Amino acid sequence: MPLEAGLLEILACPACHAPLREEGDELLCTGDAECGLVYPVRDGIPVLLVDEARRPA
Repeated sequence: MPLEAGLLEILACPACHAPLREEGDELLCTGDAECGLVYPVRDGIPVLLVDEARRPA
């Protein structure tokens, strides 16, 4: 289920504060390559915890 556009506009990466973009069931950091964390979305709720994020493959 996609996130509401208004919510996605205000969300930011907790690690580097860059905007996030939605891709499937995940939110991807659009910041520089040093961050680039991928955050899960579980049951329509973004989990914006750095400990829960993963590096892109």
